[in-house]
Amino acid sequence: MNIRMKENMTSGDDNKRGVSFIEQMVINDLAEGENGNRIQTRFPPEPNGYLHIGHAKAICLDFGLAEKYNGTCNLRFDDTNPSREDVEFVDSIQEDIQWLGFKWDNVYYASDYFQQLYDFAIELIRKGHAYVDEQSSELIAAQKGTPTQPGIESPYRNRPVEENLDLFHRMNCGEYAEGSMTLRAKIDMASANMHFRDPIIYRIIRTPHHRTGTKWKIYPMYDFAHGQSDYFEGVTHSWCTLEFEVHRPLYDYFIDLLKGDTDYRPRQTEFNRLNLTYTVMSKRKLLQLVKENLVNGWDDPRMPTICGFRRRGYTPASIRAFIDKIGYTKFDGTVEMALLEYSIREDLNATARRVAAVINPVKLIITNYPEGKTEMMESVNNPEDPSAGVHEIAFSRELYIEREDFMENAPGKYYRLTPGQEVRLRCAYIIKCTGCRKNEAGEVEEVYAEYDPQTKSGMPESNRKVKGTIHWVSVPHALPAEVRLYDRLFTIENPADEKDRDIRDLLNPDSLKILTNCYVEADLASARPYDHFQFQRIGYFNLDPDSKDGKLVFNRTVSLKDTWNKISKI
Repeated sequence: MNIRMKENMTSGDDNKRGVSFIEQMVINDLAEGENGNRIQTRFPPEPNGYLHIGHAKAICLDFGLAEKYNGTCNLRFDDTNPSREDVEFVDSIQEDIQWLGFKWDNVYYASDYFQQLYDFAIELIRKGHAYVDEQSSELIAAQKGTPTQPGIESPYRNRPVEENLDLFHRMNCGEYAEGSMTLRAKIDMASANMHFRDPIIYRIIRTPHHRTGTKWKIYPMYDFAHGQSDYFEGVTHSWCTLEFEVHRPLYDYFIDLLKGDTDYRPRQTEFNRLNLTYTVMSKRKLLQLVKENLVNGWDDPRMPTICGFRRRGYTPASIRAFIDKIGYTKFDGTVEMALLEYSIREDLNATARRVAAVINPVKLIITNYPEGKTEMMESVNNPEDPSAGVHEIAFSRELYIEREDFMENAPGKYYRLTPGQEVRLRCAYIIKCTGCRKNEAGEVEEVYAEYDPQTKSGMPESNRKVKGTIHWVSVPHALPAEVRLYDRLFTIENPADEKDRDIRDLLNPDSLKILTNCYVEADLASARPYDHFQFQRIGYFNLDPDSKDGKLVFNRTVSLKDTWNKISKI
């Protein structure tokens, strides 16, 4: 199922208000005075990689609704597996959230609650709700049974409480190797819910933790740490993607044991995750792309990471608008990349400054224009925003134009430069092509034309109509630039479905083209990394951080129009 527009699981009245089923739940809870009219959410990423566009959907929900309804949203790092986590990822996650325009009320870590979780585990052991198992994880998994067949009880399931307490203590003291022992919840090996069949809640990990060092040798599993951390913090609404729906009964089970007779409890609700065409969201596959140098790092503009989109030139406003368009439902589907591209075009069309750039140049010589003369022409910064004003661009006898804007033997309805035909040079003069010069290989090296001095933009004769307008930059004033043309990383619409194929076979060989012989107008000398521009008639670009003095590097954010669908359907 491909999704183009927002889908909301709401009633007719709710649709009129434009709220998702999750937001309607918040509205209802506030109306009924639930949790003392308090809204508290959390965004709980594991710091084991960089955030991707799917995480942006959760960020907009967790932070957005808390902000809208005067609630609290905390950032909580699920740092329960030190073998895969790093401070680098903690820093990048914070940077991405702030870039999207959100602020957390507090920063917490699951490791803040290690002692409380350990004490709760001790309580479970004392009450007969947990036991130490000495079987391997593979054997435990094999004993789980099937949805239609009960599991097999561990031979250690009924060992004495005091023995379990002693072993659990010694596990944390570092007496046992990784994988040799686990702590399992003692629930029901015949439960229809496979997650209730004595799940592992603690395992041994000997890797030092990035915050707690070597204090702990045992670490809680996600299902044991997540709900309890919500409870310790006072979270009212715990939102997760649909794959966690089957985990919710276990979430509630542990909280029931933890909270006792108190009224407060966090409530978990699930929504559909973001799946995007021509993209993978799997952290494992994204890590493979980075480690095998199939892309140039986590912030490669072809990556679906938030930092990748930022480097490519996407804006926070465009991503938030995209998330708002697709909405939150209970139905999984795949969103077309074209909708995300529409969102950035919509934003940049309204905000990006228009500039001149030539990415495949050929020299144009205006033979009747005075040698050595320079004129400054006014160029509108953004026709969608009159308040953006104008800037000046130098005009001279020798210009660079796009090679595709000249054709010696042109077919009918070709309205650009061809011998005997007139075009307007944007914000300058009308010219008539008089011919060209070729090299020995037959390639055009120079194009010749004559200008009409009475047709300068703004002059009375400038209203003379011609069918074509082309852009240009002045040869003596232009700045050399490198232009990187990015396209979709994969050639097939749903690469995640191709589980049996090597990911390298699915890559688009044309996802990056680097053009080194490009020229941009001189005004771009003052551009700063991440500044956005529309290269007239070409597309939207931003200045890459690789740029240095004397070497400008621009990334194509998106073309002016969606050409991919046309190409893919040929």
